[in-house]
Amino acid sequence: MAKRCDLTGRKPSYGHNVSFSKRRTNRRWEPNLHYHRIWGPEEQRFVRLRLSAAALREIEKKGLMLALRDRGLKLKDVER
Repeated sequence: MAKRCDLTGRKPSYGHNVSFSKRRTNRRWEPNLHYHRIWGPEEQRFVRLRLSAAALREIEKKGLMLALRDRGLKLKDVER
C-alpha cells in the first residue's frame, strides 16, 4: 500500500545518509501517517482516513469538509 496522505498527498522523500567518511547510502523519510475515524457531518457517518499529522491539525482547525473543499476534493475521493 502506498504511504500517502489522503488529504495532503504527502509521500516519502528520498535522499542519502552521509557518514563521517562521506560515503552515501540511500534512505527515505516516511511521512507521519495515522489512520483516523473522522465524523463526516454531511453524510452523518464516520469516515476512515489515512492522514499525516499536518492534515490532522488542519482538520482540527478548519473541519473536515472545509479542509477537503480547500484542496478541491470530495469525501468519496479520499475515503477508504
